[in-house]
Amino acid sequence: MAEIIQRDGTWTFDGQTLRLVPGHDKSVSLLRKTLGELTVSLGALAGIAFEHGKKSGRLRLRLRDGADPLLQATGGKLADSDPYQLIVEPDRYGVAEYLVDEVRNAHLIEQVPTAPCQAYLLPGPSVPLSVSAGDGTASFDGERIRLEWNWKTEEAKSASGTRSLPLAEVAAVEWQPAVGLENGYLRFTVRNTPSKTPPKYDPNAVELWGFKKDPLMALVAAAVQARLPHPSAPTAPAAPEDAPPALTKSTAPAPPAEDHDALLRRLRELGELHRAGILTEDEFTAAKQAVLRRM
Repeated sequence: MAEIIQRDGTWTFDGQTLRLVPGHDKSVSLLRKTLGELTVSLGALAGIAFEHGKKSGRLRLRLRDGADPLLQATGGKLADSDPYQLIVEPDRYGVAEYLVDEVRNAHLIEQVPTAPCQAYLLPGPSVPLSVSAGDGTASFDGERIRLEWNWKTEEAKSASGTRSLPLAEVAAVEWQPAVGLENGYLRFTVRNTPSKTPPKYDPNAVELWGFKKDPLMALVAAAVQARLPHPSAPTAPAAPEDAPPALTKSTAPAPPAEDHDALLRRLRELGELHRAGILTEDEFTAAKQAVLRRM
């Protein structure tokens, strides 16, 4: 086992997985602290590197494309909030290099592919969660997104009232940080209603102005992204016009089973909502039975 403990956090490698625990130092980003402990399997990893510096070094993980819904939703624009990097003090450079060697050797021995993933290998943030930043509050319970506006919201957008978007109607989600004079946003693309409206006026977007809590909106984006179809998942080719009639119900192949881990995660989320008093006993029972029928 290899381990490095720093004020920025602790990384531990047991030969198969990397356990990333954020530190408690004031320099640790709010997003990193809120996200908490992460477990990255060797199969999700594309590479690891250590960068020397005069005052401090930096460990960096590179995940396979499509492995993590957080990186997918944010396009790798988390900067200093990136949970896959660790600041290393000069007196621990040797430990950092040893960790890198251990991970690289295991990666080679296991012959882990570096090609893009066709399914997420990390679960994404837990739900329910709610974040207030910029001109609104975004909440997600695993099934529905709720957007509420504040007194700073442009009137043309707030006039539409609170938005409630079923996950089934969401085609895509995107988080963009504020850069320079350009504001950021959290935007949801609704099926069959694409919009090029600026986030300031878009009722399906929260505009972000570069304040401390902006990166937390990336957690909402990641939680939604984790429950959308993977962008690299193979799709069935369209049937040609002269294709034979579809199979009857009795001979048609069964649809592919849903990801078992995702359904188990959903059961845990429902239990948390029930214990928190958000779901009544009847609502919890009905929702639980619906999930069990899909397993």
